[in-house]
Amino acid sequence: MSEREQIFGRIREALRNPAPVPGAHHGESLPPVTEASAAPHIPEWLPLVGDSEAERLELFKKNSIELKADFRLLDSEEEVHAQIAELSADWKRVATHRNPLTDLVCDRIDLPILCTDGGYDAAEMEECDVGISACDALIAQTGSVLVTSTSAGGRSLSVLPPHHIVVARRDQLLSDLPSAFALLEERYAPDYPSFISFITGPSRTGDIERILVLGAHGPKVLTILCW
Repeated sequence: MSEREQIFGRIREALRNPAPVPGAHHGESLPPVTEASAAPHIPEWLPLVGDSEAERLELFKKNSIELKADFRLLDSEEEVHAQIAELSADWKRVATHRNPLTDLVCDRIDLPILCTDGGYDAAEMEECDVGISACDALIAQTGSVLVTSTSAGGRSLSVLPPHHIVVARRDQLLSDLPSAFALLEERYAPDYPSFISFITGPSRTGDIERILVLGAHGPKVLTILCW
């Protein structure tokens, strides 16, 4: 018997055993999940978020540390420029897009800048040390950055360079994921962007011997500047 026949034989054998009805894996059916019954279990999966801006900032900062993202809460535009001057010491080429916040940040960078607006060469993008982008929102509940192809200069700017810098205002910090989806609907529906992503920390994988490796499928470093 060939390997192919053996595989199909095992599949046929498995199909003879009926699968349990969802919710009845322990011999009894579970009651249907309603909004009321699901509510008490929400904190088990996602943390509750305080009502004040200070509580949201504190939770976002806490989640960023756990996710190995570099979150820097600043008080002025001059502090932003000082942070960029510090970060750019080893840069040779920068990728960005036109946006009031990215324009402000890149205004004093004395390096070659690749702008994604109006098209760009992917090979040049891969040579950039950093991608600087705006975002739609920051999500305190998960420490995520919400980006779209509209807000973040396309699909590649937040993926190809090894270092991704997100610039945001404090009023872009939302409490939770439902608020983020409501923002997307309000801002874009019914013509949503072709690319919507929640960036939750730098790219990572633990596939090999459960050892965490950063930068496996995207930026190794994620820096979030918020003021």
